[in-house]
Amino acid sequence: MLGPQVWSSVRQGLSRSLSRNVRGWASGEGKKVDIAGIYPPVTTPFTATAEVDYGKLEENLHKLGTFPFRGFVVQGSNGEFPFLTSSERLEVVSRVRQAMPKNRLLLAGSGCESTQATVEMTVSMAQVGADAAMVVTPCYYRGRMSSAALIHHYTKVADLSPIPVVLYSVPANTGLDLPVDAVVTLSQHPNIVGMKDSGGDVTRIGLIVHKTRKQDFQVLAGSAGFLMASYALGAVGGVCALANVLGAQVCQLERLCLTGQWEDAQKLQHRLIEPNAAVTRRFGIPGLKKMMDWFGYYGGPCRAPLQELSPAEEEALRMDFTSNGWL
Repeated sequence: MLGPQVWSSVRQGLSRSLSRNVRGWASGEGKKVDIAGIYPPVTTPFTATAEVDYGKLEENLHKLGTFPFRGFVVQGSNGEFPFLTSSERLEVVSRVRQAMPKNRLLLAGSGCESTQATVEMTVSMAQVGADAAMVVTPCYYRGRMSSAALIHHYTKVADLSPIPVVLYSVPANTGLDLPVDAVVTLSQHPNIVGMKDSGGDVTRIGLIVHKTRKQDFQVLAGSAGFLMASYALGAVGGVCALANVLGAQVCQLERLCLTGQWEDAQKLQHRLIEPNAAVTRRFGIPGLKKMMDWFGYYGGPCRAPLQELSPAEEEALRMDFTSNGWL
């Protein structure tokens, strides 16, 4: 059961929700929070002994803060959140809130396997400074995660969350796509503001945009590899791992799309596809952290069981960036 302190926080959050703007359900004009823009999904730095390195985290944020990002995603897949304790997850969000520019949005991953745990984590994320909660699909019992089950889960979380909720579908990690019909139903909830879709199916992204067009609901592409196509189909931004190392270029691609410079956008998108695939599907977080080390950030080790790249993998990673002119 939710404890008395959690329920108290939930009630306080709900009572304040309608009067909030950036960190609440709706603005004074009755519109949901605008999440449009580019977000790097921040990695969690670790020391050589696998402790969270909060100093390096703050250093990375200060460097990333020089780019025109809309905000930051913390405790997404690139943050290695499944390997962190609950207290570490909250401390990371708190430290990011303190270190990041005040005018940026902080989207915090609060998803857990149970609805109850997700509600409690979401409330706690709000308490330590998150502006919105990004909630990944529960997936351990994926065979029973029907549209009905997922609608029930997200509705409960959104009902009790003192901050806006962003749906998060990442089938490469969960083995589960949030069904389009569930997204359409959930888009009608006043406290669900949008979705991050990392599946890479632009037809699906376009369909979601189309079917939620009557709602105040926004779709974020979950990767830089299909960012241009997503913008063309009505997405409003992206949560892009590649932005941790090529922040200026990902933001440039955003500007080209928003200003209708599609030919230039296409050229830049082509050059970003292989590097993006290298730090997502091919080599994942170890690859991203290695590139961060090469680009002047702190990547450092991953937490076990993730392992560092082999020499052959490291050379292949380097070639994907070199052949496209980024190294």
